[in-house]
Amino acid sequence: MSATTTAPRHYGWVHLDGELRPAGDASLPLTTQAFNYGTGVFEGIRAYRTHAGALAVFRLDDHLRRLQASARLLKIDSLPDLPALRDAVLAVLRRNECNEDCYIRPLAFKKALLPGAGFGVKLHGVSDGFAINCLPMPSPPAIGALRCCVPAWRRVPDYCIPARAKVTGLYANSALAMEAAHSAGCDDAILLNVLGNVAEATTTNVFIRKGRRLLTPPSTAHILEGITRDTVRRLAAEHTDLVIEERDIALTDLYGADECFLTGTGREIAAVVAIDGYQIGDGQPGPTASALFEQYRAAVRGGLDRHSDWITPVY
Repeated sequence: MSATTTAPRHYGWVHLDGELRPAGDASLPLTTQAFNYGTGVFEGIRAYRTHAGALAVFRLDDHLRRLQASARLLKIDSLPDLPALRDAVLAVLRRNECNEDCYIRPLAFKKALLPGAGFGVKLHGVSDGFAINCLPMPSPPAIGALRCCVPAWRRVPDYCIPARAKVTGLYANSALAMEAAHSAGCDDAILLNVLGNVAEATTTNVFIRKGRRLLTPPSTAHILEGITRDTVRRLAAEHTDLVIEERDIALTDLYGADECFLTGTGREIAAVVAIDGYQIGDGQPGPTASALFEQYRAAVRGGLDRHSDWITPVY
């Protein structure tokens, strides 16, 4: 299991409800609805120093569109439009004079009961809030090699809490699964869905390679349709000769995979070298994951001309 590290220090300026403020002055009351009931949605976005030395945000508009879609599901109706959201993110980065790899967290949430709204769990009759913060997050120098387990906890199904939205309350499911993984001496957990098929890891999507096929669970497997997942699928189609399929993946498929790797904004691409004590491949990051890791590193730093639209300059 990876060693415990000190929590990174957030940058000193944040966006809260339309204003840039010092982080120490941005606070919310204990009665905030999202704090009490998990009624918020968020995105995890990364900015990278490009090969030209400038800071740029990776797939910013795609993340913000997903934030808008998630917010609609929770009746968060006052979220700014896409250009205003984009400007708000860039303003936070500029105000903090960010010039290194960093992580950006926009958060839309239910805030306070409106006059006349009775006490209780609800979405109507509750005001909205919106915030953005960011923190340094360097990219790993090499692809990770993770040991995972399949915990007893199952992925919350889409018909209980929308799995395709990044709802804050849903991440209690991930926290329980990650705690189970750490208790078992592993780095992460891969959750099954209610049908017993592979869903996703705690904060990442799952890919496996079996022969010449690259497989990932479909959206109907109760997964978040990850933006990194989409990026990797497109890079794999362009740079490998693998047949890429979305299909249900059984537990035995997982244990018997030639390769397994996880994809997500935070982890980027990380190889899984063991699951529940079963060695995956030769117990090292495989050739497909390693090749895609290099292509991904090039993409996020503006090194792939055909995907220049994935990059939004900050300055």
